[in-house]
Amino acid sequence: MWQRSVCVGLLALALGYLCVLGPELPPAALRQLSASLLGTLRRARFRDVTSLHSRSPEVCLAFPGHLFFLSRSVNACVDVVLSGVKLLEALGLEPSDGKNHAVLHSRQDLREAFAHFMERGAAAERFFSDAEAFRDIARTASEHPAAQLYVGGNAALIGQKLATNPDLKILLCGPVGPKLHELLDDNVVVPPESMQERDEFHLILEYQAGEQWGRVRAPAANRFIFSHDLSNGALNMLEVFVSSLDEFQPDLVVLSGLHMMEGQSKEMRQRRLMEAVASISDIPTDIPIHLELASMTDQDFMSNIMHQQVFPLVNSIGLNEQELLFLTQAASGPHASLASWSGIPDVGVVSDILFWLLKEHGRTAERASDLTRIHFHTLAYHILATVDGHWGNQAAAVAAGARAAGTQACATDTIDATKVFLKAPLEFVTSHTEAPAKISLNPDEPVVQWHREGISFHFTPVLVCKDPVRTVGLGDAISAEGLFYSEVYPQ
Repeated sequence: MWQRSVCVGLLALALGYLCVLGPELPPAALRQLSASLLGTLRRARFRDVTSLHSRSPEVCLAFPGHLFFLSRSVNACVDVVLSGVKLLEALGLEPSDGKNHAVLHSRQDLREAFAHFMERGAAAERFFSDAEAFRDIARTASEHPAAQLYVGGNAALIGQKLATNPDLKILLCGPVGPKLHELLDDNVVVPPESMQERDEFHLILEYQAGEQWGRVRAPAANRFIFSHDLSNGALNMLEVFVSSLDEFQPDLVVLSGLHMMEGQSKEMRQRRLMEAVASISDIPTDIPIHLELASMTDQDFMSNIMHQQVFPLVNSIGLNEQELLFLTQAASGPHASLASWSGIPDVGVVSDILFWLLKEHGRTAERASDLTRIHFHTLAYHILATVDGHWGNQAAAVAAGARAAGTQACATDTIDATKVFLKAPLEFVTSHTEAPAKISLNPDEPVVQWHREGISFHFTPVLVCKDPVRTVGLGDAISAEGLFYSEVYPQ
């Protein structure tokens, strides 16, 4: 898969870095520089990759020049996106002190959990246990004048993102109702067995940086997600998905939705997890598998996912800072005593945990695991960690993910230097558990690389949108772009 590549675009990340690191440049000069660079990018679109690299500060993004099919599963829904503060006000809920709830049982729990995560500027996702109460809240949300309906669910979001390329065909197996089917791109194929009469709705409560609700003030823009989604939670379409692979003949499989199982009973979760392992094991070994993680609260369940052969069955994992910290806490890994991140996640700490995950659960000479790649994304920067000899083009992949974060959040086609800022550390150490290297960012080379015992790390800052239009789905867009620009080496 992806052996032939052509250069189809350049990433003007360096432009943004220069604009932020050199604030003495007046806006008119920045606009002129932006226009000049973008003109150069368009003219040089199909030039040789090597010559483009020699023309720094631009970064070449090379992606496959041949048609391939992408098959994916398993969660899909309709996202109802609106301001969290506006919804809570519409529900008649007054501001309150924050409190974390693993499961939401009432409007009071919703109010407290939203305040808890808004105060931290952190993303979270929770199951709402009361079906009737959730339907009432969902009705209020969907009928709100400010509400917007989008394709939702990690599976459908990554598929929808990749389907914008006309050469890709996506097989989506998940509970697809009439509204979701209407919203999906024409390149997304839905098997008849996945169609159902009613949509599953997820409520996405967004908030902006600096927004206030009572005494709570958000330090960063983010979102709080909740649902009463039983179809995705039971992974109902997993077997349909696996049975469809022989006919579809995919080049890549993307899995998601394990986090939705937290709404099930412990016994149901355990049974379906074992059945999921059996089904994933039936996927041909020559098809790479990417697992997209999401917010979870049950450490025992996360430990089961890690240790009951899910991680060793997949080639790649995508996750954010909350999920990474939860993983190491659940398995008593490095820095597990860290209760939460304080501001921007420390690069050395993140690097230590990624290294541990690949050493403990990834492929080694002694372990027959398929896991060889982890794509970590947080607001300020991204890191791709890979076991050497299994993946190529990762500098372009991590840069593509950073570009997707900046453009999608700002709803622009290209990075607009006037709408973004740099939040990543300009200097950092690569580890806190071994003798670290110290790295200083160079705006001429926005992707930096280091190595540690057969594992390579690619780091790039993100140009953060000052006034994000939409935060939901950013992680899925980042993972989709990173996968699209990645090259898997046949073993």
